[in-house]
Amino acid sequence: MLNNREIDAVIVANGDFPSNEIPLQILFDSPLTICCDGGADEYIKRGYTPDIIIGDGDSISDQNRIHFADIIHYEADQQTNDQTKAVKYLLSQGKNRIAIIGATGKRDDHTIGNIALLAEYLTMGADIRSYTDYGVFIPCSGCSIFRCKPGAQVSIFNINAKGFYSEALAYPLYDFTALWQGTLNEAITDHFTISAQGEYIVYITYESKSK
Repeated sequence: MLNNREIDAVIVANGDFPSNEIPLQILFDSPLTICCDGGADEYIKRGYTPDIIIGDGDSISDQNRIHFADIIHYEADQQTNDQTKAVKYLLSQGKNRIAIIGATGKRDDHTIGNIALLAEYLTMGADIRSYTDYGVFIPCSGCSIFRCKPGAQVSIFNINAKGFYSEALAYPLYDFTALWQGTLNEAITDHFTISAQGEYIVYITYESKSK
């Protein structure tokens, strides 16, 4: 249910490569694959060839840097990470329906940064989601309807939103400000609604709590 949408491209970040069938299917069905620098090494190791590799070139292997030199787009800007460089590149090409995989794992600080950046991408015009082995992070603004499995675990991370209201969640929402306050909720049907004025990030597990 959570991956039932058309996308323009998948970004493969340099975190843990997914093993769950949902992010893997999204990756293999994508019309365009763009790897973030070192993320290309694992993708290529598994026998695949990226369409584009983007980054500052500091984490890709020397062998792949040479072999795939014709598809590498070097971006030396140290004020943004490689995930952001990939998003900006895709938006510049008119591709805004984006999925990210491999953005979590390996380094906890990178994981938090990559997730937090989703809200920024939303304001840049991206229709973007980040898929892990367990669930999906979706940046939102205003009113959104989410389809899921009944009993799926749901967390809401507030960025700057106010006036929270929800339907079909186990616990009512309020205008929380601390990062943890919107976590550990649950969908009671196969869909739920969240309304708010401003930006927030929703996390939904693929499976219900009983799984």
